[in-house]
Amino acid sequence: MLDVVIRGGLVVNPEGAVQADVGIEGGRVVSVGDASGTAARLDLDATGHNVMPGFVDAHSHLDMALWDEPVHLPTLHQGVTTVVLGQDGTSVAPGSPTTITDMRRYFAAVNGRREHIPANWGSVGEYLGRVDGASTLNVAYLVPNGNLRLDTIGWDARPATGEDMRAMSDALALGLEQGAVGLSSGLDYVPSMCADTSELSHLCSVVRDAGAVYVTHMRGYDERSPAGFAEVSEIGRRSGAKLHISHLMGRAERHIPMVDRLVEEGLDLSFDSYPYLAGCTTLAMLGLPPELQQSGPGRTLALLADPDTKATLRKEWFPGMSRSIGAFRLTYVDAPGLEHLEGASVFEACDTLGLDIADLVCTLLVESGLAVGVIEPNSLGDDDLRATHRHPLHMAGSDGIYIGSSPHPRGWGTFARYLGRYGRDRGDLTWCGAARHLATAAAERFGLRDRGRVALGQFADVVVLDPSAVIDTATFQHPKSHALGVRHVLVNGVPALVNGRPTGNRPGRALRRESLGRGGVGSLIR
Repeated sequence: MLDVVIRGGLVVNPEGAVQADVGIEGGRVVSVGDASGTAARLDLDATGHNVMPGFVDAHSHLDMALWDEPVHLPTLHQGVTTVVLGQDGTSVAPGSPTTITDMRRYFAAVNGRREHIPANWGSVGEYLGRVDGASTLNVAYLVPNGNLRLDTIGWDARPATGEDMRAMSDALALGLEQGAVGLSSGLDYVPSMCADTSELSHLCSVVRDAGAVYVTHMRGYDERSPAGFAEVSEIGRRSGAKLHISHLMGRAERHIPMVDRLVEEGLDLSFDSYPYLAGCTTLAMLGLPPELQQSGPGRTLALLADPDTKATLRKEWFPGMSRSIGAFRLTYVDAPGLEHLEGASVFEACDTLGLDIADLVCTLLVESGLAVGVIEPNSLGDDDLRATHRHPLHMAGSDGIYIGSSPHPRGWGTFARYLGRYGRDRGDLTWCGAARHLATAAAERFGLRDRGRVALGQFADVVVLDPSAVIDTATFQHPKSHALGVRHVLVNGVPALVNGRPTGNRPGRALRRESLGRGGVGSLIR
């Protein structure tokens, strides 16, 4: 008797599709074929459905949210079974208590304050140690460059010395040894933006030696992407590390040739993106001069509260920024009495409070302690998205941010949108292509061994979906709406979603680099 048999579905992998039953035992796939004579503790009907490898979100911001929502429904309803965290050079491990406190404070607009969750870890290993059995989802983790820099140099914007780089390299090597799958940088965020090409290249030599991946939020996108790509190319040439560009957005006619050129140069490159015509980040990053933030959140808030600083910003900064800032839509405002502004544009919030843009931005950031998120419209077209996600080096990453009453819908819809709107309805991805772009490519890129396919010996991260019904329902007006069409989800062979309903099981585990992991837990099967 097997733990689970998924019966009658079309098993879809990048290499092809076959009508077959799938047998699962001990957390792994043990048969793909005719299991009509095989009994199971749990039978799942997949008639008329696709049986696909569990999807891997190559860029997610569930770093703290998983401790609040261990059974994370927005991802489960899309068939996501693994998330890659530690993104954008800014996260919650490793670091001293001061570093982690500062990072939580600085990135509260992305991760939320979640002050009730103690960060009782200091290392990557300790953070990952909290995952096993505590989450529905598997977690892979990147060592954030900003954490290394803050722990070593502090908020000083100076270049790293040789001694600094040795200390950061040692800390990075330890994080990789403890299971991290790579290094991330966020070169539009502090303190990662203070890292120059030499510092990043030095750290990437450690990444290369470990066989891991350098994942970067580049130093600029779209119009600024030539400089960002040039730096990625330089880092790759100096270090020899594998390279991955986060949330690649912009004019396809500009960035696709740059991707291809780096590959022609011999660099080992990949990228992720999400299928939406707007981005989402922190108000501080988009709405303030970078130099105002380089001394850390405490200093930034003190300056914003200073009338002289505000007068200078009003005169020298906001006149050139007012039109773009005014169009931002507020997703999250963690300030008592101002939460009602979530969902409004900055212009609308100005009218509501009777403030100009300078006063509004400074007031929101001071009152919230920088915890304000925004959606940033852009001038892209649908053809730019389609050309990006059809590229063979593409993989899906939601960049999901799960806080506020009016978040970006990408956290609720990215994978279902790829499958339904762009795959089935528009033909950009075949079902086999979707298996590669949404699962296999990321599993291979991040070294998630024995994952990313429904095949013998693979861990049983499996999604069963209705190919005629899978679709995203989240919109910018109603972003917290779950995807439709995903029927069953198994994580490490344990059912997490059955007939569209969460089981409450928490079979997720930390996917440490080069770790084979362990089998599933039969006692959790109902």
